Amino acid sequence: MKDLRFLCTLLFGVAVVLFFGMAYPHHLHYQEQYQLFLFDLGYVWEIVKLPGGLADLLGRFCTQFFLFAWVGATIIGILLSVVQLLTLRLTDWGRLYGLSYVPAFLLWLFLLDENALFGGVWAVVLTLLASWGFDKLRCGWTRRILLVIAIPLLYWMAGPVCIVFFLLQAPRPQRIPWYYGLFILLAVLPVLLSFYLPVSADKLWFGIHYHRYPTVFPSLLWSASLSIFVLTLIARGLHHWANASHRIVATLCSFGLVFAIMLAFVWKNTNSKAEKVMQYDFMARHQQWNRILETINAEKPNNPIGVTVQNLALAMHGLLPDHLFEYNQNGISGLFPSVERDATSPLPTAEVFYQLGMINVAQRTVFEAQEAILDFQKSARCYKRLAQTNLINGDYEVSRKYLTALQKTLFYSDWANETLPLLGDEDAISKHPEYGRLRQMAYKEDFYFSDHTTCQMLQNLFLSNTDNRLAYDYLLAYCLLTGDRETYYYVTSIKQ
Repeated sequence: MKDLRFLCTLLFGVAVVLFFGMAYPHHLHYQEQYQLFLFDLGYVWEIVKLPGGLADLLGRFCTQFFLFAWVGATIIGILLSVVQLLTLRLTDWGRLYGLSYVPAFLLWLFLLDENALFGGVWAVVLTLLASWGFDKLRCGWTRRILLVIAIPLLYWMAGPVCIVFFLLQAPRPQRIPWYYGLFILLAVLPVLLSFYLPVSADKLWFGIHYHRYPTVFPSLLWSASLSIFVLTLIARGLHHWANASHRIVATLCSFGLVFAIMLAFVWKNTNSKAEKVMQYDFMARHQQWNRILETINAEKPNNPIGVTVQNLALAMHGLLPDHLFEYNQNGISGLFPSVERDATSPLPTAEVFYQLGMINVAQRTVFEAQEAILDFQKSARCYKRLAQTNLINGDYEVSRKYLTALQKTLFYSDWANETLPLLGDEDAISKHPEYGRLRQMAYKEDFYFSDHTTCQMLQNLFLSNTDNRLAYDYLLAYCLLTGDRETYYYVTSIKQ
């Protein structure tokens, strides 16, 4: 029986890993790029000093590994399997063995939302670990005293999800009024803390670090948490019936039924369109121009970000003017899409500005994208790009600030250490294959940036350096999309 259950848990974990590694890898990349985990005591203290801080810290620590999709998928698979195993330890499930997978599946559904934070999963894991540990203690005064200490402590570590710990432990001790009086304390505690912490009472009740959007209630996370208690009560109430059959057959049937139903829910709620958009953004971020061309030739993008990245890749290969109308276009917005007030759409647009040599515009766009992150985190991707733009512009001290922060990260420290010696070294920057080229391509005179003067901006960019092939291709593409023959012939005559 133990071997059979181990195989079922292993099958579930493998399914999670394969899903996030193959069907949802760019959602993991999306999560990683909107945080900046620093190995710094000040950074750690800013997180753990708030309720739920330990779960949030562990979530952020794991999220930095989402830079590598299969590593992130493995971490998610392990944690969701741990949730299932800890749920299994709470009672004897018998025929209802398959129900022990429901909380883990609900957490899987929760993570389909690209704005669901991984700290929520850790909050559930910490709560289940505490419940499992207390179940091993004998009843007595020592256990009761530890319960009184553990409930507020667990609230500070995992956040309000720890209410499940209170509910799971309630049937265990003798039914004495002082234990249930703790529920009142747990309900009043957020109100008291709201007077001393820069957080509203509603966030202290429902969780600070469970979702990126402050106004969104993480219903799936709470459903997963409370389902642990509800399903445990059902299994205990039906204990005699649940154990009145052949255990191996019942185990396989209940596991197969729950696995099939929940997997159908997961697949139905998979956001493949968002995954495709994130794929284009990821390829542009890492300048995978050949891969972008292969992707658009297999399936032409029809979303604004995909079209933007498609045109940039064509331009990087010198193919944009000649092959412009072989692909879907979005008017001139396919060249320079409107920058929305969010953290997603500005970054591909900023990549276009950066590659063209419009460094100041790229810098402003990236900075605004970072400030639009709704949970007030910083972005490793944005920090790296801001360090680059300030280096190109010669603002070395500002660039140093970003590079110094990146030195405290796990996966960006090597790049930061390699870039720091360039600060102030004009010869090295001019010889650098990227920074030297972009500094030569940049505008030589200041101008007023406006979405309504795109043609003039591209024309000035090209005229300031006629070797800027990217600006030339984008200007021709703009003329072709708008039917501006006069500018088209004028620019081509200069190039000839």
